[in-house]
Amino acid sequence: MASRQPEESWTEEAICPICLDFFTEPVLLECGHNFCRSCITQSWEEKEINSCPECREEFPERNLRINRALANLAEKAGKMKVNLREKESKLHCEEHEEELKLFCETDKKLICLICRDSREHREHRFMPIKEAVGMYKVKENRNEEELQNLQKPILDKKKECDAVKSDYEKTLTHIQDQSVKAEKQITAEFEKLHQFLREEERIVLEDLNLEKEKKSQEMKERIEKIMEEISSLLVTVRDIEQELSEQDNIKFLTKIQDRQKRVKRTLPEPQKVYPLINVGKYIGPLQYRVWKKMLTVINTAPVTFDPNTAHPNLLLSEDLRNVRFTGKRQQLPDNPERFDPGPCVLGSEGFTSGKHSWEVEVGNKTEWDVGVAKESSNRKGQIYLSPDNGYWALRLIEGNKYKACEKPSKLLELSVKPRKIRVCLDYEGGKVSFYNSDNKSHIYTFTATFTEKLYPFFCPGTTDGGKNTEPLTICPRTVTIQEDEGFIPSSK
Repeated sequence: MASRQPEESWTEEAICPICLDFFTEPVLLECGHNFCRSCITQSWEEKEINSCPECREEFPERNLRINRALANLAEKAGKMKVNLREKESKLHCEEHEEELKLFCETDKKLICLICRDSREHREHRFMPIKEAVGMYKVKENRNEEELQNLQKPILDKKKECDAVKSDYEKTLTHIQDQSVKAEKQITAEFEKLHQFLREEERIVLEDLNLEKEKKSQEMKERIEKIMEEISSLLVTVRDIEQELSEQDNIKFLTKIQDRQKRVKRTLPEPQKVYPLINVGKYIGPLQYRVWKKMLTVINTAPVTFDPNTAHPNLLLSEDLRNVRFTGKRQQLPDNPERFDPGPCVLGSEGFTSGKHSWEVEVGNKTEWDVGVAKESSNRKGQIYLSPDNGYWALRLIEGNKYKACEKPSKLLELSVKPRKIRVCLDYEGGKVSFYNSDNKSHIYTFTATFTEKLYPFFCPGTTDGGKNTEPLTICPRTVTIQEDEGFIPSSK
């Protein structure tokens, strides 16, 4: 580095103070400072003043003299700089400062000619750098192929993970959409309940106030009447006192009988009537009466659809009671619970005990399936409805062919086309029964032993060329409350 300092010192003299590069056509000003012709000319044009950029001395005229000596110096400095760059671009031995020309195959390192003859590398194998590069590139290509073979399963796994990550991100967006829609619907449903309860509260309080006014008016009238009687009694008392003070004995005796009759007339038996408010009527069964009335104005369904199991081509209503096939695939997560490609959906609640029933309106549809399905039943790929596969279902195809999905399926003869199907599950009894709700007639019963959770199962079928566009609808439950005296409603 020390040997280069003088070189760097004189090359600095060949640098223009304006462009900071080696001089090009250097010119000398009257003040003794040098600049590139183009640099000083441009500087003067911008300032419109003939002055030296370094010492600020001004000149009346633009006298520019070519400095040929400095031009030669700048040319030499430029060439030296190029040579230095080329020299620096070559690798040199740190120990001997000689160019590295050989490759020591034993130590796997570059060496100079002096290193080759040293004791350290005496018995080592050498080769020219170019030859070593060719040989190791071949090896590197082989290693690269082996590396690619090793990388392939990893890259394939990464690709699979990227796809799963994308699905997860879509699922996250779907969860957020579900939350927003569910929150909106929950708020709307509770607002209906709040509105109903506020109206019921108004009616009950209004009835209470009416009864209070009626009973209060009645008591005011009774108080007024009893006060009149008291006044009449006081008048009679004063009359009797006057008669008792009568000095004429004859008059006193003659009025005894009249006095006794008058006392009897003024002493009627008071009527002790207390028209109190029937508080028990308002408070006692209040919640029960409101609940009973609520059942008549709010649709309650024993079953609703589970949107997480619905095939992407199925469109569910907001209250999750209607489902129809649209033929337009929605962007939904391909979660394990979802049916695909079968256009099916399950109920939102499963059963592991008890007796349960629900009614499905099938209307004039030309194809549908209804029944129950095991929780572990297959939902992906082709689905074959049978008890062996975890499905106990009734099917309609071609508009008039009813089948019990046994293995093999059984064709059923129905005299009346049902518009509503009642599905009845007796878990402990091991039965799934189907009835025509219109005439209460029995259609078919499956028998089995149930060991896991069962869910209501529905399939609205495809559009069947436009003939099967009606939805499947879960009917609201009809609640009948016994009104007989002494009836105690169930706590369930």
